[in-house]
Amino acid sequence: MAVSYMTEDGYKKLIEEIAFLETTKRPEISRQIAEARDKGDLSENAEYDAAKEAQGLLEMKIAQLKDLLSKARIIDESKISTDSVQILNKVKIKNLKNNASMTYTLVSDSEANLKEGKISISTPIAKGLLGKKVGDVVEIKVPSGLMNFEIVEISC
Repeated sequence: MAVSYMTEDGYKKLIEEIAFLETTKRPEISRQIAEARDKGDLSENAEYDAAKEAQGLLEMKIAQLKDLLSKARIIDESKISTDSVQILNKVKIKNLKNNASMTYTLVSDSEANLKEGKISISTPIAKGLLGKKVGDVVEIKVPSGLMNFEIVEISC
């Protein structure tokens, strides 16, 4: 069983999403199925087929989220160190090829959101940064080739 580490905030969002899907989306789809069934012949009823397919997808998503929840371990954010890069650290890195600086927060897969600067610890960049210290230069294999980054800052 693969453990999924997440923040308390991420854990709460996951619980809220499951509750929303079960209490709002599930009854909505059940109503759609009932309405389509009331229209008669199910063998040629595209609305019924679409609603049943949506129901199957919803149930699959709920099952996946519940599985993720069952494997979740909440990280105690007060015990996060900035001595070396680890999950939940905010890391400022500099691309040594073009001197561009980027700041990323390393999070669990379920909390990753590139628009917010949150990258999953399972990405090549995050894997290459884990355990490194400020001043370290790391060579990371990305889809476009090898890139060299210097770790400029580690914070919480």
